[in-house]
Amino acid sequence: MNFQQTDRRMMARCVELSRLGAAEGELPFGSLVARGETIISEATNHSIREADESRHAEIIAIARARKTLGKRTLRECTLYSTVEPCPMCSFVIRAAGIRRVVFALHSPVMGGMSQWDILRNKPPSRRLRLLIGPAPQIVTGVLAHEVQDAWTEWRPFISRAMRVLGFFVIRKPESQP
Repeated sequence: MNFQQTDRRMMARCVELSRLGAAEGELPFGSLVARGETIISEATNHSIREADESRHAEIIAIARARKTLGKRTLRECTLYSTVEPCPMCSFVIRAAGIRRVVFALHSPVMGGMSQWDILRNKPPSRRLRLLIGPAPQIVTGVLAHEVQDAWTEWRPFISRAMRVLGFFVIRKPESQP
């Protein structure tokens, strides 16, 4: 399987999802869970429409994948997200045993890797690993400009302010085991 090509195709779908969520009055986040080239589940944020701050796209996509796959593990799966998962979503990703996480924009202020280091936990903490499982492989920067464009289309002023304040950042793409 060509991961780079698959990652781009899956992230393009996440961009579409973020636009759909924005059209429904949500913040433009999109996420999906895939096994190889097959999409298992996908989601947008539901935080605003359900008045529930825990209804992030990543958490909804993981919950739907669990329902679809039953008791099967998510270790063979990749989670795709338009923006670096927050600490809450990062904990759920680790607890679900997701093998890979691919995202476009870094979030230095709220990111579960950049700010809180839940996704990677470097240096490795044996206690954390026992609690929530091994750290996933991380791939960043996939279609970052397209994701940023979706945010700009949603609310140009807010999008610019979020970039200036460092909430969303485009960094050089990287892949970490």
